[in-house]
Formats: sequence, C-alpha cells, structure tokens
Amino acid sequence: MAYPRLLGALCATTMLIAPAFAQDWPQRQITMVVPFSAGGPTDTVARMVAERMSADLGQQIIVENIGGAGGTLGAGNVAKADPDGYTVLLHHIGMATSATLYRNLAYDTLNAFDYVGLVTEVPMVVVARKDFEPDDFTAFISYVKDNADNLTLANAGIGSASHLCGMMLMSALEAPLVTVPYKGTGPAMTDLLGGQTDIMCDQTTNTTQQIKGGT
Repeated sequence: MAYPRLLGALCATTMLIAPAFAQDWPQRQITMVVPFSAGGPTDTVARMVAERMSADLGQQIIVENIGGAGGTLGAGNVAKADPDGYTVLLHHIGMATSATLYRNLAYDTLNAFDYVGLVTEVPMVVVARKDFEPDDFTAFISYVKDNADNLTLANAGIGSASHLCGMMLMSALEAPLVTVPYKGTGPAMTDLLGGQTDIMCDQTTNTTQQIKGGT
C-alpha cells in the first residue's frame, strides 16, 4: 500500500554545481556527476537536464553515478576535479546538510564549488511495501507507533533527502524505526518493491509511477 502524504516541511531541492567555468566553455564533453546510484530521482533529473543541455550547448554530457555516503563521495570527486567546468555535480538538499552530519568531509561545501543554479523543487512522500497492513494514513500512524522496533525504513544514505525525510517522520511519530541506508533510492526502491524493507520517504520524481501503478 502506498501512502502519498506530503511532508510539507521538506522538499528535495536539486541544484547544478561545478568547480568553475571558463568564459569560452564548453569546447568538449562534459561529465555530470550524480552522487547516488542510477534509478533514483536525482539520476532521473540529471538525465533529463543532460539531454537538454547537450542539445543547447552542442556538446555531449555524460551522466556518471558515484553513490555512497549520502552523496558525499560523488561531491568529493567533483571538488577534486580540474576547475575547468567540465565536471559538474547535480545534487539536492544533502549538499547543504552534509556539512553538519559528517565530521570529516573531504571538501569545503561553501568554497570548493561554484553554485550554478536551482533545477527543481520536489515534494516528498511516504511509501510502503504493497502488502503493508494499514490501508489509510491514520491507521499507518498507529501501526508504525505500535510496531516501530520491527519496521525498516530505507533511505539513500546519511544526509540524503530520503534520510532527512525519514528522520522527520520518526520524530513526528516518536517512533524510532530501523533505518537501512543504500547508495541511492534506486536500489532502495527495488528492495521496497520486493518487500525487503517496509517504508521509505522519497521524491515524487521516483514514486509517482509506482503509486499510480499500485506497486
């Protein structure tokens, strides 16, 4: 059963980030790093943006997925890239929160990048495996509170939008669920659909098709 209830206090904001841009940019292929596994919402947005940018700029843009550590591994790779604008990062709210959640980041969030612009703002929803017992959100709240110790909450790693959304959910319900981190919500969604986990918070970019399909 899917629970398309918006958590209004949290939206996933996706932004385009790069070390630097030269005035005559671009003259060759560009790599767009997505700091999560393929198949998740950030990956979906990146491929849409890359396709349009390639057409507008007249240069090929390759999407490279570098998942892990809530997006900080991919961001770290971009921070170390040559500051020529040919390696860019598409990230979300985790870019801002990682500095407070990781003690030893390999980069300076404020000074290691040029922030190019906002791409999307997307609401988050709470979804559950199809055979989850409650059939409405009121019943969902009661069930989660009563069974918190036995329920798993998937996310894309510490600091990711899905992780922050899940933490807000647990705080609001006062129900400390067992969290299961992945390298992205793509593989997390696969396990949720397969019944390996119970609940997940994710962007509508990634959940709308599953909700409409009743999966």
